Amino acid sequence: MTTVQRGWSDPGTRRIATLSLAVLATLVLSAVQAAAHNVTEGDAGYIQEIWGVNIIPFMYLGAKHMVTGYDHILFLLGVVFFLYRMKDVALYVSLFALGHSTTMLLGVWFGWGINAYVIDAIIGLSVVYKALDNLGAYRRWFGVQPDTRAATLIFGLFHGTGLATKILDYDIAREGLLPNLLAFNVGVELGQLMALAVILIVMGYWRRSPDFLRQAYTANVVMMALGFILVGYQLTGLVLAA
Repeated sequence: MTTVQRGWSDPGTRRIATLSLAVLATLVLSAVQAAAHNVTEGDAGYIQEIWGVNIIPFMYLGAKHMVTGYDHILFLLGVVFFLYRMKDVALYVSLFALGHSTTMLLGVWFGWGINAYVIDAIIGLSVVYKALDNLGAYRRWFGVQPDTRAATLIFGLFHGTGLATKILDYDIAREGLLPNLLAFNVGVELGQLMALAVILIVMGYWRRSPDFLRQAYTANVVMMALGFILVGYQLTGLVLAA
């Protein structure tokens, strides 16, 4: 049994996990009223009213979306959780950004839309998938380790599709659409860099703790549970909307 696995057998760790899960679940359930990729009413009204090229406003909206997108941040945390070298962090974050940017831009430009509840449920599953990957579940269960780079890119495509689906709910003026979308995407990436910087700083301090590996197990169990909460919420919405 590894150090990470032994952590869950510790009573103190279980108590921390239970408390953390309760607090984080409350935060997620209160924030989820706005939906993972939703645009706030004020921002939606602004998007619908303006026309032409508006670079700075769309950059701001993109950055705001990323830093308040808890599903993005949870997945990003899972991706970098056990990455210690900056070149590895840069590689995986770039793959996620490539996938996210591609489907967001193409989805809005060509009008691709997927049921918002379905795509957001898949995004919740991406958090579950990454948490299980960090826990070494796939190697224990199936004897193989999935390609983490491919998984990061693929889930990035789903995350971008989720945002595109929400944006398509609003009648955005076609004039200036491409530069506005590019500006929005630049804002998203700037927001991602800000969120990543905070995550890496916190992780840097946390990894110095001798209890990091034991606590890492608990953190990923909590992350997995939050992913399931997101999935359950979206599937409930899908059933009720039918």
